Amino acid sequence: MYLSVDNKKTYAYTANRAFDASKPTVAFIHGAAHDHSVWALQSRFFAYHGWNAFAIDLPGHGKSQASAFTNIEQAANWISRLLDEIGATQAALVGHSMGALIALDCASRYPGRISRIALVGCGVPMPVSAPLLNGSKANDHAAFDMINVYSHSPAAQIGGNRTPGMWMMGAGMRLLERSAPGVLHADFSACNSYVGGASAAKNSKCPVLMILGARDQMTPVTLAKALVSELSDVKVVTLEGTGHALMAEKPDEVLDNLIAFLR
Repeated sequence: MYLSVDNKKTYAYTANRAFDASKPTVAFIHGAAHDHSVWALQSRFFAYHGWNAFAIDLPGHGKSQASAFTNIEQAANWISRLLDEIGATQAALVGHSMGALIALDCASRYPGRISRIALVGCGVPMPVSAPLLNGSKANDHAAFDMINVYSHSPAAQIGGNRTPGMWMMGAGMRLLERSAPGVLHADFSACNSYVGGASAAKNSKCPVLMILGARDQMTPVTLAKALVSELSDVKVVTLEGTGHALMAEKPDEVLDNLIAFLR
C-alpha cells in the first residue's frame, strides 16, 4: 500500500491487508540499500496471523519517494510520523542492520509508543570501512561486490538455500543493484556516524530481542556485546553458520524467534 509521509509517497508491504485498530502493529525496517522485500516471509506471516504488518521502504528506497536519510536520528523520527499516518498509536519494530539502529533509536525517543524491538544483525557502534564508504560515494560497483561477499557466510556463497532454485548471492546482488545512486553512501554514512547507540540502549526500557549471525562480517557479534550490556530487558539469539543476510540464510529461524518474541 502507499502512504503519504511528509507529503511524499511512501510504500509499505501489508500482504494486501487493511489496517485494523483492534490488532497489534509491527513495522519491519530494512537495512542499507535494501527494501521491504527482505522481510517478505516474516511480514507476510504476521499479516496473516492477527497483526497489522508493515514492511516499509524507507525514503529513497524501493518504491518510496524523497531522499535517503543521512543520519539515524532523522530516520527514527520519520518512523514515528509513519505510524501517525498508519493510525497506529503503538507498535513493535523489527529492524535489520541499519534498520535495527533506527528501531533502537526510535524506541529510545518514543518509549510510550514502541512496545518492543527486535534487532537483527545489529551492534553499536556500526562502523563502515573506508573502502566501502569511498566505493559507495563513487557509486563503484565494487562496493556492492564487497557487501555481498561480507554479508553471506561461506556456505551461503556456494548454495544451500531452503528455496529450490534460489541463488542467495545473485539475489543479494540484484537487490543492491536496484538501489538508486547515492543511496548506499547515505545509508553507510548514517551508520558510520551514529554515536548514540549506547545511550539509546540505556534509555530503551521495552523488551528487546537480538538475532545475530555467528559468521557475520558486516556487524560481528563482538559489536553486540556493548549494546547488550546497556539494555535492561534483552534476549540474545545467535544463529550458527550464518552471516549478515540472516533473513536469506536462515528465514525460518528468524521467523520462529520473532513469533516467540512478539507473541
